[in-house]
Amino acid sequence: MKRVACFCLALLLCGCAAKPAAPAPVTTAPETTPAPTTPAPTTPAPTTPVPTTPPDPAQDILDGMTVEEKVGQLFLARCNGPTAIADIEKYHLGGFVLFAQDTQDETPDTLRAKLQSYQNAAKIPLLIAVDEEGGTVSRISRYCAFRASRFPSPRDAYAQGGMEGALKTEEEKSRLLAGLGINVNLGPVCDISRNPAAFMYKRSFGQDPDTTGRFIAGTVEIMDSFGVGSCLKHFPGYGENADTHVGIAVDNRSLEALESVDLVPFRYGIQSGCGAIMVSHVYIAALDPSLPATLSPAVHEYLRLEMGFAGVIVTDDLVMQAITDKFGAGEAAVLAVLAGNDLLCSTEYAKQYQAVLEAVQSGRIPMHVLDAAAKRVIAWKLDLGLIEK
Repeated sequence: MKRVACFCLALLLCGCAAKPAAPAPVTTAPETTPAPTTPAPTTPAPTTPVPTTPPDPAQDILDGMTVEEKVGQLFLARCNGPTAIADIEKYHLGGFVLFAQDTQDETPDTLRAKLQSYQNAAKIPLLIAVDEEGGTVSRISRYCAFRASRFPSPRDAYAQGGMEGALKTEEEKSRLLAGLGINVNLGPVCDISRNPAAFMYKRSFGQDPDTTGRFIAGTVEIMDSFGVGSCLKHFPGYGENADTHVGIAVDNRSLEALESVDLVPFRYGIQSGCGAIMVSHVYIAALDPSLPATLSPAVHEYLRLEMGFAGVIVTDDLVMQAITDKFGAGEAAVLAVLAGNDLLCSTEYAKQYQAVLEAVQSGRIPMHVLDAAAKRVIAWKLDLGLIEK
């Protein structure tokens, strides 16, 4: 018994010694707020600039025109005084050409007033053109109301005063025309003619190609300074050929011959910024033996692509015999537009306007051809300051 009691007491004592200690308290670190971070700078992605189309006032005007108005802009009509205002309104004409009978009974004041009345009747300002070459072709200075004596021809002006004298005459001429309200002179004459018996001899400058070219360039710049449009003529050079007013003329020279002589003054004029070039009715065998230059797509293509001319291409008058002997008036006008002319010098404008309009309506003249021609005429008017940009 005694031994059992001792064993129990030992067990009790051992139990007390093996009791585990209380666990140590767990400590938790206080929560901390992370420090704010500054985002790394970013480079914006490159943007492609949106291309902007420059304003095109000629296109804006064209977009607001009817087909009839576009066709009308292609006509530089021979002025018929009694019906002039009615013609402007009916045919939407691009402009008028004045001849001697339009100025012979006028004074500077009355002519200015008459031309202004024409402009007032026009929806789009008119080209008012004249042939004031000097010498035998003088529509204004032949009358003493405008000048004491007619302007000398460029050939005579050069003979009397050299290049300085010739250009001074062109300056006086441009000042006179601008003051009257005439905004286009159908010149200067680029033709080179050495034969006194040739049709163009008296009207030509009478010097070598480069000297003629310098005169052409100077004249274009002078005219531009007065706001008078220039119209080089008669592309690609009349040479020594016969008068196309009264019959057919054929030029059989090689293209090389033309390029080394006749085309040189035209290049000078184009580089000086001439606004228009008039094409002759001469058949140019080297470019197109089957059609007169006026009606030849090949001649117009050469002028655009080889000569780099982007301005207005003008026909010589479409009632001259070189045209009427083979083509009717209406058909000639249609062929002229299809060839690449922008402006038709027209005496029979009523008949020719209708022919061109019908050709557009039928699709024979594509709309893009009409639009391109009318736009170039409008662009020239903008350049001349006739239309506000």
